[in-house]
Amino acid sequence: MSPHDGGVAALSFPHAAPPPPGTVVEVAPGVRWLRMPLPFALDHINLWLLAEGDGWTIVDSGLNTQETKTLWSKVLADALDGKPVKRLLVTHFHPDHIGLAGWLTETLGVPLWCTETEWLFARMLSLDDSDGFVANALDFYRRTGMSEAMLAVFVDRRNPYRARVSAIPHRFHRLADGGSLAIGEQEWRVIVGRGHAPEHACLYAPGLNTFIAGDMVLPKISPNVSVWPQEPDGDPLGLYLASLDKIKHAVPANALVLPSHGLPFHGLDHRILQLAAHHEARLADVEAHCATPRTTAELVPILFRRALDAHQLGFAIGEALAHLQHLVRLKRLQRSERVDGVYLYRRP
Repeated sequence: MSPHDGGVAALSFPHAAPPPPGTVVEVAPGVRWLRMPLPFALDHINLWLLAEGDGWTIVDSGLNTQETKTLWSKVLADALDGKPVKRLLVTHFHPDHIGLAGWLTETLGVPLWCTETEWLFARMLSLDDSDGFVANALDFYRRTGMSEAMLAVFVDRRNPYRARVSAIPHRFHRLADGGSLAIGEQEWRVIVGRGHAPEHACLYAPGLNTFIAGDMVLPKISPNVSVWPQEPDGDPLGLYLASLDKIKHAVPANALVLPSHGLPFHGLDHRILQLAAHHEARLADVEAHCATPRTTAELVPILFRRALDAHQLGFAIGEALAHLQHLVRLKRLQRSERVDGVYLYRRP
């Protein structure tokens, strides 16, 4: 995910600080907010509890770590008014969102709800540590022009997803775009966003005018939008920009936005405009630097002007490639291939 200024002054934040670890804060009637730590530069994830009559629905799970399990045990014991959890709802397959889904559903004896593609993607990634997985990733990153030293790092990592998630449940209940879910007294409408993840489920409750945005709309950073080895010629940025427009028309501008990272905020319409403008500026930067042929790796420092560790570099390469391939789709760039298989991008 990419930090940037984003014009935060155009937004308003009803809460000045997050709840302390292991505690909850009510942000709307029947909606409670908790936060779990992450061992990355992006050091937290927001999770949500939705009142459901005599119980609760959990939205997202946190990463598969002992620290997160310990904090969940405290929340489950102290913050649910003695009522049981009835289901776990997951917005998308990324490990900070689905990482403890297996542990929570098994421990609590509750079902998992998510979109079909996110469940399938999570199951696939959690089970695949084959040599073919590594070979496909190696071919993908070699075509970006990445150095042999960095390629070796990616080979050594193999599939880091598997260690960050508990066993993905063998079955799920499907959330579908345009559908709705009755949770307690509220109807929550499902709005699927794409680009950050294949079939990311957002939720909007008209009765509360509250929008659980997941990672699709964040207040201070843009969600990572990357091309990954599983779909090397995809156009996730085109999907993401179309999804922003879809959300803008489906959710009122004055809704309370509950993001997975950062603080809850008002100003959805402003934030969507900012995110779209941010990506258009990045597209223009990339295009301007392709007057002569460039590899993806050569363009990473243009978009990310700071030192990157291996974890961050994977996201940076994917995001640079997402902008390049969107420009190719728009016919603002052309792609060619060197004799060594590395892709080059240049203005027509």
